[in-house]
Amino acid sequence: MRLNRATVSFFSFLIVVFSIGGAQIAAAETAPAIEAKVDVALKTLYASSPAAKELAGVAKGILVFPEVVKAGLVVGGQYGVGALREKDKTVGYYKTIAGSFGLQAGAQTFGYALIFITQEALDYLKKTDGWEIGTGPSVVVADKGLAGSLTTTTAKEDIYAFFFDQKGLMAGLGIQGSKISPYTPEK
Repeated sequence: MRLNRATVSFFSFLIVVFSIGGAQIAAAETAPAIEAKVDVALKTLYASSPAAKELAGVAKGILVFPEVVKAGLVVGGQYGVGALREKDKTVGYYKTIAGSFGLQAGAQTFGYALIFITQEALDYLKKTDGWEIGTGPSVVVADKGLAGSLTTTTAKEDIYAFFFDQKGLMAGLGIQGSKISPYTPEK
C-alpha cells in the first residue's frame, strides 16, 4: 500500500498535536475549569498590556481564549475554548478552530483576547452560530507597536485582538480565518 504525501503529512500532524496536548484538546472542558483559566489569562494579559487593561474598562465584552494549541507539519490546525465576559460576568462559552496548509512545522500554545468595543460587533458574535474572523466586524491585532499608542480615545475599530502567553516553536500567530462558535462545556 502506498501513501501519498498529503496522507503522511496529515498523520504527522496528528502525531504532533497529540504529543503536545492532544489529551487536553480531546477532553471536554468544564465550565469551572474554563472560568479559572480565563481569570488567570486576564491577569496575565493586563499585566503585560496596559492598553488591553484600559480598553477592557470600556469594552462591551471580552472573549478570552486562555490556551489555544496550534500545531502543523505542512497541514496545521489550532483549537481552544474560552469564555465571553460582559462586565466581568461570563455570558457564554466559545471555541476557536482553524486549519491551514503550507510551509509550516512546529507546535505552540498561546492565548488571545478579543476586546469588543462596539455593541454591534458583540451582537454579531452572539447572533451567529459560527463566525469566521475576517468576515463581519473588523478585527485589529494590537501588536506591541499599536498597543503602545492605543487608548480609549484612539480605539475606533470594532474589535481589538491581543495575544499573550506564547509558548512553543512555531513561527507566527494569527487568527485570520479562525472560526468562533458557541461551545457547551461540561458542568
